[in-house]
Amino acid sequence: MIIPWQQLAPETLENLIEAFVLREGTDYGEQERSLAQKVADVRRQLERGEAVLVWSELHETVNIMARGEFRG
Repeated sequence: MIIPWQQLAPETLENLIEAFVLREGTDYGEQERSLAQKVADVRRQLERGEAVLVWSELHETVNIMARGEFRG
């Protein structure tokens, strides 16, 4: 299920994005980027509708996915 990011408290959204970008294996290309830059990139993707927040009932977790990858 997609969770509208606009309905989350700003601090909650920030924490979700930070947790997402800090996961091992998240790749942002060849250039090293700061945590703040990575968070800003993901936030822009959410704002543009390129990425979505997804709740998994099965795993009881929230994830950020590219809109095209979500099948729900």
